[in-house]
Amino acid sequence: MVELCPNPCIFWLSSFAMTGFTVGFRYIVFAILAVMINLVAQRFVLFMVAGQYAFYLAVASGTVLGLGVKYYLDKNYIFYDARKGLRKGGMLFFLYSASGIVTTLIFWGAEWSFWILGKTDLMREVGAILGLSVGYLIKYRLDHHFVFNASNLEKAR
Repeated sequence: MVELCPNPCIFWLSSFAMTGFTVGFRYIVFAILAVMINLVAQRFVLFMVAGQYAFYLAVASGTVLGLGVKYYLDKNYIFYDARKGLRKGGMLFFLYSASGIVTTLIFWGAEWSFWILGKTDLMREVGAILGLSVGYLIKYRLDHHFVFNASNLEKAR
């Protein structure tokens, strides 16, 4: 008799061998999830807040939420980093966030450019999706090389 997994999501995350395809597929799924969270947060803020600073608050809110979700997923299901606690995890999150500064500027630049060109939510979101896509491609390489590399993992253990 086949036993059903009580949590299909966790089963999906832990059951596959970590081939290049699996890592790439997961990273793309996690990036799409983070983009969706980012855009939903932006829409929520724009719905709730009016005024000249609403756009900036929306972009910042979406970025923070997207970063938090993406960090958790990357740390645990892409790079399998086992560091626990504020001290060890804090440095990792700092490095992860720092690697995202340039990629965030790419994302914000694309989103802002499309907003200026079209002045519609659709154009802003097209810019956000393009900017986040390019940013996540660059971010993976930076995280793999500088944040979750074997040297940093050994130092933290």
